[in-house]
Amino acid sequence: MENTAIQIKNLSIGYPVKQGKKNIAAALNAVIHSGELTCLLGANGVGKSTLLRTLSGLQPRLAGEISVFGKPIESYSGKQLSRTAGIVLTEKPDIRDMTARDLICLGRNPYTGFWGKLNDADEAIVDGAVACLKIEDLSARSVHTLSDGERQKVMIAKVLAQETPVIYLDEPTAFLDFPSKVEMMRFLHFLAVRSGKTIFLSTHDLELALQIADKLWLMDRQKGLTVGTPDELRRNGTLEQFFQCEGACFDREAGLFRILREGAIR
Repeated sequence: MENTAIQIKNLSIGYPVKQGKKNIAAALNAVIHSGELTCLLGANGVGKSTLLRTLSGLQPRLAGEISVFGKPIESYSGKQLSRTAGIVLTEKPDIRDMTARDLICLGRNPYTGFWGKLNDADEAIVDGAVACLKIEDLSARSVHTLSDGERQKVMIAKVLAQETPVIYLDEPTAFLDFPSKVEMMRFLHFLAVRSGKTIFLSTHDLELALQIADKLWLMDRQKGLTVGTPDELRRNGTLEQFFQCEGACFDREAGLFRILREGAIR
């Protein structure tokens, strides 16, 4: 499997507690391919953010294996991993007295050495990231003055400036209005296809994920991970079983959920 970027085998994720370890999910097995946009879906609290942090190396796994381009994740040094995988989380950075461009420039830290001085090539890469997200008008703004949606775009530009073949994003469309959500998802898919990058993101925007993702990971406390293309999961009935909701039904032909009006017959 030459295009395998990330592989997990019998992975258990969680975090330490006073009594030992809190296991959130176990026996997870799946593959993420290069050049694809993969969307992680699941209920709140199921462990999506924990999985993202674990895959990126920010959080240790409890058990199992994570391979990155055929190598165990623990074989990477900190610098090697920061040049291989970047991550954008939902946490709001507590930053003042820094412009948006300064924050984006931090994406070059894995390449600039101790003093973090950018050369002309680094500056050009930052300019390219700013242009990709169309946020030239935000560059000179202080980070603390940005709206949630503006800050999210700046953080994505930062990870683009990091130039990693793998990008993880935790709910990248959470703070965006609908047109911006569509634009962002189309951009991320374009980035995966055109650059061969591995884009893996969690989202609650189910219908956008169904229409644009190459692969879906459905995460459930009882069933673990179910993986497939949107079309596969639509045709075999997995989606309607996974997203059971009173007042809505899944239309297999359209591949969308439809809200039932009061008194409507299924």
